[in-house]
Amino acid sequence: MVSKSYSNLLELASGEAPSFGRMRRRIPRIMTVAGIISDLDDDPADSVCSDPSSSSVQRDRIIIVANQLPIRAQRKSDNSKGWIFSWDENSLLLQLKDGLGDDDIEVIYVGCLKEEIHVNEQDEVSQILLDTFKCVPTFLPPDLFSRYYHGFCKQQLWPLFHYMLPLSPDLGGRFNRSLWQAYVSVNKIFADRIMEVINPEDDFVWVHDYHLMVLPTFLRKRFNRVKLGFFLHSPFPSSEIYKTLPIREEILRALLNSDLIGFHTFDYARHFLSCCSRMLGLTYESKRGYIGLEYYGRTVSIKILPVGIHMGQLQSVLSLPGTEAKVSELIKQFHDQGKVMLLGVDDMDIFKGISLKLLAMEQLLIQHPEWQGKVVLVQIANPARGRGKDVKEVQAETYSTVERINQTFGKPGYDPVVLIDEPLKFYERIAYYVVAECCLVTAVRDGMNLIPYEYIISRQGNEKLDKFLGSEPSSPKKSMLVVSEFIGCSPSLSGAIRVNPWNIDAVSDAMDSALEMADQEKQLRHEKHYRYVSTHDVGYWARSFLQDLERTCREHVRQRCWGIGFGLSFRVVALDPNFKKLSMEHIVSAYKRTTTRAILLDYDGTLMPQASIDKSPNSKTIDILNSLCRDKNNMVFLVSAKSRKTLAEWFSPCENLGIAAEHGYFFRLRRDEEWETCIPVADCGWKQIAEPVMKLYTETTDGSTIEDKETALVWSYEDADPDFGSCQAKELLDHLESVLANEPVTVKSGQNLVEVKPQGVNKGLVAKRLLSTMQEREMLPDFVLCVGDDRSDEDMFEVIISSMAGPSIAPRAEVFACTVGRKPSKAKYYLDDTVEIVRLMQGLACVADQMVPV
Repeated sequence: MVSKSYSNLLELASGEAPSFGRMRRRIPRIMTVAGIISDLDDDPADSVCSDPSSSSVQRDRIIIVANQLPIRAQRKSDNSKGWIFSWDENSLLLQLKDGLGDDDIEVIYVGCLKEEIHVNEQDEVSQILLDTFKCVPTFLPPDLFSRYYHGFCKQQLWPLFHYMLPLSPDLGGRFNRSLWQAYVSVNKIFADRIMEVINPEDDFVWVHDYHLMVLPTFLRKRFNRVKLGFFLHSPFPSSEIYKTLPIREEILRALLNSDLIGFHTFDYARHFLSCCSRMLGLTYESKRGYIGLEYYGRTVSIKILPVGIHMGQLQSVLSLPGTEAKVSELIKQFHDQGKVMLLGVDDMDIFKGISLKLLAMEQLLIQHPEWQGKVVLVQIANPARGRGKDVKEVQAETYSTVERINQTFGKPGYDPVVLIDEPLKFYERIAYYVVAECCLVTAVRDGMNLIPYEYIISRQGNEKLDKFLGSEPSSPKKSMLVVSEFIGCSPSLSGAIRVNPWNIDAVSDAMDSALEMADQEKQLRHEKHYRYVSTHDVGYWARSFLQDLERTCREHVRQRCWGIGFGLSFRVVALDPNFKKLSMEHIVSAYKRTTTRAILLDYDGTLMPQASIDKSPNSKTIDILNSLCRDKNNMVFLVSAKSRKTLAEWFSPCENLGIAAEHGYFFRLRRDEEWETCIPVADCGWKQIAEPVMKLYTETTDGSTIEDKETALVWSYEDADPDFGSCQAKELLDHLESVLANEPVTVKSGQNLVEVKPQGVNKGLVAKRLLSTMQEREMLPDFVLCVGDDRSDEDMFEVIISSMAGPSIAPRAEVFACTVGRKPSKAKYYLDDTVEIVRLMQGLACVADQMVPV
């Protein structure tokens, strides 16, 4: 069943309404509790209003979603229509489940099968897979699958994420909107399948890899509180590369609909965070070791942890008789003939660097002729996962290079390069690991690559294999790795020789170093790697990710959530249950009922948009303020960080308006009154220390400026590069705090700025002064409105709220502390933007005009 809201979302995202035909059939329901069948998708409205405390599921359940199910499918050999299904032992998703090793956790898989299933067989296959394997197959028409997988995923996303720009039609696929629509359509079909089985308040959903990057939006739209994790197994490119993608914001916003986003390395996470900063204006912070992005009141956590291998599976394969036989065969072929084996295991694609590795081998034989006849590079080339012109070019180059090297350096009984381009069984590959003296992984770009991990465990071996290799079981093991700097596993393998795969000479020298290295050094490096790989296996990775996902989702229960935005710009706003939007009717009614009113208004970002270049008030703003000030029972205060000279000039038409300048250091109650200070006049000698420091940072930060106020100095980087500006701001903050440590000033960071101002000055003092002045005049306010947009305004909110029980505000007064934008705040109300603030003030001004006698 497909909900209408999802169909609408897809139409908005793609511009067309696809027809899915039979794919919309309902699959059999999964029992969540004995005897109770989940029926959650019968009413699309249920999830948003559901009570989190009403869950009765006793067993934790994880729905693992990936492009491909961990299932092998084979036609029955008797020519009948049936299928034989079995687990794919090499699938990471299956290893993940085994690694969890917890009988209390139920795992359900959602994904596609490798084989195409005829429409007439899909119901039966769905039932078999669900009953036997707890798998929910997603069936896609061949044409849609081709456009989604071979089209958008492999021709557009995959090259771009591996730093390949489509500068010409031959270099990667240029953006094709019809392929993008196919990608969105498939992600929606996956969402439909998940909705058939999910218990949204209890189940965890873990989505894997770049094939399903917009799936979080579909799930979050249907279930606002879904517990959703996403792990990217490919690299995430730098912002300079990523921003060339026409649908860059749609993908970022879709990923941010997850609760937890995982990456293999800090580099990949840093690139993602940089993209969020540069393209969406989001900032992140680290709290007690956890990195989090604040996104519309939700905290999206970032997880950095490379995936591991399945230790149990590898050790069991090492013990197979087939493995032992293959090891024995390889020892006779290489060791007994006085040959040393170097090993490469790669997919036959453009990013694995096979041809560069072969060129480095050729260079080794030229520069070190003593290795000719002794060293052999065995290159296992697995079939490419994609298809196209680039794959054929890689194959042709590989074959020609191998042929050239063997013709140049080969001799009877010796080929320096052995190319194996036919599929090997897993135990055969393990046997090559066992025998190889060194493993070479020289990909030019790869997400993770577990080949080095498999090699390390294989070299650790077992007692039987030790006998074949002629070593004592108790003797130290050794291994050597030459790995590319550009693969995800490189940072965790500190004992490997790291190389730039594009530097042929450096790779050649690394091969020679690996061959010449002393056995003791090889043993120490192996021990170090083995300790890490054996403890950071796939189970450790899965448990760690799910623990972080559970921690991130704990706040779901107490948050009030609702969705905003259309299409793939949809996102969920999550706020404290007591935080609500200020309604015009409510405040107008309160204004009419009351007699004495205190009104505090911030200026920048509240009455005037932050993005405006001309910050001076327009005639409409002046009219609104004059209307409110005309009532003698109102005290209206404008609070700003601007200088008193600027504010006095801008608001000269407002005779009865109170103004607080420079965060409240200067203030006056009316236009014809003298300026006062909220604290004793400060000595500004500290400026002679702070200004040279700020000038230094201004010179080195293009786009930054200094604003010299009477009592404050502000360094702004609003027009600078956001990442560099933020970095410089942190350095400047530390620098100023250090040099001004003995001065009576406060150094604070704000939105795109660093400010130095006298100690004790904040907008809260203005609120206190206004309330105390009204109290002195026996004007006890029974209506208080305080509006602001940033951190400096929180001091006003705090004073207003804390004064509600005191003598400066009338009992049972109507108090409205309102912030701009839905974000964590001490205020109890919010409005979305300056447009709504101005509309609100306009409404109050109209009422004020009606109430004041002419």
